[in-house]
Amino acid sequence: MAQPAVSATPSKKAVLSTLEFLYKHGTLLAILAVIAYFGITQDQFFTYENFSDILRSISIVTLVAIGITFSLIVDGFDLSVGSTVSLATIASAAALVLYRQEIFVTLLVPLLLGIAVGLLNSLLIVKFKLPDLLATLATMYAINGVQLTYTKGFSIYNDMPLPDGGTAPGKFIPSFLFIGQGELFGIPFSVLLMLFVVIAAHLFLTYTKPGRLFYLTGENREAARLSGIPVNRYRTYAYVISGFFAALGGIVLASRIGTGQVSAGASFLMDGVAAAYIGFSVFGAGKPNVIGTLFGSILMGVLLNGLTMMNVPYYAQDIIKGAILVGALALSHWQKK
Repeated sequence: MAQPAVSATPSKKAVLSTLEFLYKHGTLLAILAVIAYFGITQDQFFTYENFSDILRSISIVTLVAIGITFSLIVDGFDLSVGSTVSLATIASAAALVLYRQEIFVTLLVPLLLGIAVGLLNSLLIVKFKLPDLLATLATMYAINGVQLTYTKGFSIYNDMPLPDGGTAPGKFIPSFLFIGQGELFGIPFSVLLMLFVVIAAHLFLTYTKPGRLFYLTGENREAARLSGIPVNRYRTYAYVISGFFAALGGIVLASRIGTGQVSAGASFLMDGVAAAYIGFSVFGAGKPNVIGTLFGSILMGVLLNGLTMMNVPYYAQDIIKGAILVGALALSHWQKK
């Protein structure tokens, strides 16, 4: 004879209710708590200059994380975004300093390289059916090798010495530096760019048919294929978009620091991945989404800024970032169960 179902005890219900509340609102509460803590303990935290720095750094992380979000939506993953950021940084700096190009070419070349990286990833994953982690990991190392070979490990900057004994003929032009350093109406231009991309991506994924097809592709690939959705095409689109946004983040990074630094984008991989996975829990979405990714970037940006003000070493910050990522993954896993 079948036994009657046992209802959850009041204490278990309370625990589940608390976990559900934290899953939906924990990110927002964490952001407020971190801001309050650093505002109390650090005198320079609540200043215009500091918040401007936070917003500029968040803008780069968000651009990279949005690309990662697209790859997660189709049930993939892109490990090559950090090296793509570095590649775009080197490419834009080389176009300006070494080849004296104007703004159009300086923006076009890195973006085309980012798209090329996305196409390479999709070729390995979609066509050759390699696991996404292994394929993008291989791409990451290949891109690092390319930029190290090209630069011989040196940064690219104004008036840099050349092997022939001369100096570089070009320099970072004001129109390019404005992207990462300029302001409109008192707001950093890079932040306005980030907000535009966030709004556009959110509207695209939420209110358009192609955006919904991205989600359907990731939720059940075989069912989507049987429904007539060109699954491989949308997976390819996702990796191309990921490479594009990583390259855009590299352009903003180069214009902000005014140099092309080898491996400058390495740290953005962990930050972007953490922001994207934190976004799963924002408002209980339970899936990759652009608005959640933005809040994840805000949490990471504020936290790292405050830790830097407290003189916490960068290697210790990596421990904290890793712990946050583990927490985000654990919350996501618990919600799915």
